[in-house]
Amino acid sequence: MSDNILRAENIVKKYKLGSGSYLTVLDHLNVDVPRGQLVMLMGRSGSGKTTLMNMLSTLDDVTEGNITFHGRDEGDVRLYQSMSAEEKEKLRRYEVGFVFQSVALIPVMTARENIDFGLRTAGYGRSNKFLAAPDQEKIDGRIQEVLERVGLADRADHYPAELSGGERQRIAIARAIAHKPQILFADEPTGALDTATGIHIAELFLELTRKEGLTIVMTTHDPRLSEFADELIKM
Repeated sequence: MSDNILRAENIVKKYKLGSGSYLTVLDHLNVDVPRGQLVMLMGRSGSGKTTLMNMLSTLDDVTEGNITFHGRDEGDVRLYQSMSAEEKEKLRRYEVGFVFQSVALIPVMTARENIDFGLRTAGYGRSNKFLAAPDQEKIDGRIQEVLERVGLADRADHYPAELSGGERQRIAIARAIAHKPQILFADEPTGALDTATGIHIAELFLELTRKEGLTIVMTTHDPRLSEFADELIKM
């Protein structure tokens, strides 16, 4: 099994402008994402860090180059450029977690229900992801486990509007990791938080890599968070 869960080789990203010319955002970039580590993409706004993360997570395609995903099993090697749109969607649903600055919790659902919804979407608790009925006891157990992991077991029945900004972000993280993805992508997850809460989220991410065996790629423009990174990529 590769020590890197992702490898990007000579990737180029260009956008066509209205004039017919092209804007090159990334130019022959090489990046390795080590398995089980917290990787930070750091740079000012417009530096290309979100563009890179979107390509690493299959949300966007490269113009040139190759990105390879190495799964848990020795033979699980997937070249993004050879995958269909459906195959990429399945990879995102079952093997990837996402956390965004906007949090994106469903406001009419409690914290518990938000996580439950995420688990069902990912097919968690089913012996067959498409046919079998979910094992609710297994789902409930995992919800409790991730709520305890993010320190919010006592907020399970609260709605997003009843939580602070930091608590909402931690619930979003719990939802993103509940289905046990191999890799988590977090785009400016601390951008809307105060400094102390942002540091707490970075500490939580580092803990998740150690205790959940999760690989995390996050973007940030805050140099104060760099001390928590296992791997720092400056854009």
